[in-house]
Amino acid sequence: MKEQRSSSQILFGFLPEQTVDLKGGVWKVKEWRTPMLRTEVDSESLRRELIRQAMPWHNAGMDGQFVENLLRGWGVRVYSVDKSNGVKVEPFPRLWMCKSCRRLHRSADTRCPCGSPGRFGQLPFVGFHDKCGNLKAPWIRRCPEHQQVRVNWPGTASSSEIVFDCPVCNTRLQKGFGPARCDCGDGFLSFNVHRSSAVYTPKSVVIVNPPSQDKINKITRAGGPPRALDWVLDGMRSTSIDDAASLDSLRQQLLESGLPEKVVEQMLATAEQSGEVKSGGPGSQLSATAREEAENQAVTIALAFSESRGRVEDLINATDPASELGALYRDQYRLAMKQAGVISVDLVEKFPVMTGNFGYLRGDGSPEKSRLMPFRRGASRDYVVYGEIAQTEALFVRLDPLKVLKWLNSKGHPIAWSEDLTQAHLNILEATRLPALDENPAECDVGADLLTLIHTFTHRFIRIAAVYAGIDRDALSELLVPLHLGFFVYAAARGDFVLGGLQAVFETELDKLLHAFVHEDHRCALDPGCINSGGACMACLHLGEPSCRYFNRFLDRTTLTGKDGYLFLV
Repeated sequence: MKEQRSSSQILFGFLPEQTVDLKGGVWKVKEWRTPMLRTEVDSESLRRELIRQAMPWHNAGMDGQFVENLLRGWGVRVYSVDKSNGVKVEPFPRLWMCKSCRRLHRSADTRCPCGSPGRFGQLPFVGFHDKCGNLKAPWIRRCPEHQQVRVNWPGTASSSEIVFDCPVCNTRLQKGFGPARCDCGDGFLSFNVHRSSAVYTPKSVVIVNPPSQDKINKITRAGGPPRALDWVLDGMRSTSIDDAASLDSLRQQLLESGLPEKVVEQMLATAEQSGEVKSGGPGSQLSATAREEAENQAVTIALAFSESRGRVEDLINATDPASELGALYRDQYRLAMKQAGVISVDLVEKFPVMTGNFGYLRGDGSPEKSRLMPFRRGASRDYVVYGEIAQTEALFVRLDPLKVLKWLNSKGHPIAWSEDLTQAHLNILEATRLPALDENPAECDVGADLLTLIHTFTHRFIRIAAVYAGIDRDALSELLVPLHLGFFVYAAARGDFVLGGLQAVFETELDKLLHAFVHEDHRCALDPGCINSGGACMACLHLGEPSCRYFNRFLDRTTLTGKDGYLFLV
């Protein structure tokens, strides 16, 4: 059987051990056939993000040593779908039902005793185990005398209410699927409709992936993570980290040119005295604990701008102040950004992103109850990420550090005040520890509040940007860098997105987008229920799971528009 699906549909809906609906039947994905190994992957960034994503299951002892093996250096391979070979599927479960009399058969080719010539349907229920990831077809007792069984639907979706009886003697055989011990010996199977999230929930990963190793090497030559952090803290005033001079980067460049070390040190001393370069950037003021994650997120930003960057300042400099566009950029754009509490909006025309899935869960998805099942392929011990690498377009939005600091103070966090942008940012970084995916937000209150602000801002921005770009919001995804008070909104490799939509908004309608962000209705159609139960729901803030990196957690409309909301701080 052959069916045509797009690459993005396969990436998100046809993963190994996942069940799918095809041609009116239920099938299980056995494998991706001859997938293409991708070597142009920033392996260290990928490994770091995989560890971060899997850490809650590692802490609960439910990751099968995934994190431990990654820390030991086990390999990670990234595969993309081979469009000419696709994926291999097999019927599952192998239980077919006559649509006329509801008898169950073990083969689709069997002639039903009722004589109906119609095509069989398929029982859509499967058994699964959250501790080992096992997937089994339900075992259903047959009439010992007539060796037949019939399904009687209860009118509800509950599998425990289904009644099985004999279509000949009407003897009741069983109700529900009954207790079935898993083959692993550690508990019993659960039963549900095969497309339920409890049966299969993929675990995804997204990283900024530079198109070549040379781009990574450039950041290393420019001073590496410490220099990336200094560049962001300085306000990203140069177009990219390559253009930002530092003593360390100049020292490395001069030494690589073959100059003697003594001569290099003399030249650097002269440059420092003249004020052309500085030693000991702002990042050196941070404690080691605060600096590590701040550097990681700064490197993400630096890599994102390794290919291209368009700034509002560039739009201003490229236009005549007396022209219509010149007035738009200088007046309306600046006013809209100030009202929204945004210090900068940048366009990334070539946003290098890798999106993939590294495993799956069965059950309720919590680290304490559901084992993380990382993907592997064949006999290799290497882990597998099924993904795609693309250059798309993105907007990078950064909030004003002074306004964010004022908002955090209004929330009761005693962070030292500063009128200096860099120092305000440093003070926020020193006071902030972001909550882990499995952590109680109350244990890191500053980080939880900051993440909620940035995440809520991002979701509202995506929902409004989708309108101005003229696309479905599911065609946009987020990548947050909350420690640097910012986020990327990028065009995802799915949906009906047409490249150029974000660029058109950036160049002509950014002021209208931000004006709508601030002034359009902030109420929810489900209020007061929504506002009284967290201030976020499908009607106002939630996005589809592939678009949201935090599973629609850390969202609350009151952070923007409630009492002391960020948008209305004076």
